[in-house]
Amino acid sequence: MFTVPPRISRGRALGAVAGLVVLGLLAWWLAPLRAATPSGSVTFSTGVTTGVYQRYGTLLKEDLARDLPRVSVDLRDSEGSQQNLARVATGDADFTIATADAVAKYQKDRRPGADGLRGCARLYDDYVQLIAAKSAGISSVAGLRGKKVGVGQEGSGVRLLAERILTAAGLDPDQDISPVLAGIDTMPQLLEEGDLDAFFWSGGLPTTAVEKLSERYDIRLVPLDAALVEKLHTSGGASARYYRSAEIPADAYGKIRNSAPVPTVAVANLLVTDDRIDPDLVEGFTRTVIKSRDRIGHQVHPAQLVDLRTAIYTAPLPLHKGAQRYYQSVKP
Repeated sequence: MFTVPPRISRGRALGAVAGLVVLGLLAWWLAPLRAATPSGSVTFSTGVTTGVYQRYGTLLKEDLARDLPRVSVDLRDSEGSQQNLARVATGDADFTIATADAVAKYQKDRRPGADGLRGCARLYDDYVQLIAAKSAGISSVAGLRGKKVGVGQEGSGVRLLAERILTAAGLDPDQDISPVLAGIDTMPQLLEEGDLDAFFWSGGLPTTAVEKLSERYDIRLVPLDAALVEKLHTSGGASARYYRSAEIPADAYGKIRNSAPVPTVAVANLLVTDDRIDPDLVEGFTRTVIKSRDRIGHQVHPAQLVDLRTAIYTAPLPLHKGAQRYYQSVKP
């Protein structure tokens, strides 16, 4: 039984007890907040060293260091979307970027860990860019017949797209062209040296490697018209529904003098994780992605298109529950 010493008034004693109760409640409320602060190391699988994925990841890492100071982020180069997905799905990475069509194919093929993949945010669209040497005289996909064509590395989203576009145009990717398995880090030089007539690339606009190539070598953007997109939808399977008709602006690359926008194919990029990843970490990661849009967008232009209103649309992946928590917290 609580007794009040004679020198202490009952009112003061009750006040002391009330203070202890309040302090106890505050400790109880604040403890979960402290525990919820993410910590540890994560691996972010990006892309080739000269691609947008890698540049975006490098800048995002800087903002994550500020927002999640107890989390160490390791960036890991990759060949692209398909390899990125395999890494996250099998636990070799925790976060990555991949195109929606590559995600759908990974699911359709029932690759290891496909059921555990989750979305954090829809980021920006990739634009397919078919780059040809001006001297090669290529004005359409059909004009690639008999040519040496860069089709992306094994495990890349570019490879998937290139094969589908060639097929939609009536070309056999193995028989009707001389396919060269190379990435954006080497294809520009191969084109310049005459070892390629053209190459496929899928990335944000502008892509630095293409921009630099245009400054030292005469190239052209080959149009991929709406009719080709329709054929893609019918020949590419379920994942082809994530392709849409788009345009590369006439001034996307200052040194490539286009008199009008160039029709092409676009597909969304998704920030991807796995359902095993801690919701608090995913929530913080997603928050930083949205907050960092303007800063990163000054250096990586596609990042300017990250939009809170569309970020939640991560089909074909369901949102991770940590990402859901973030979007609910900022819902007006």
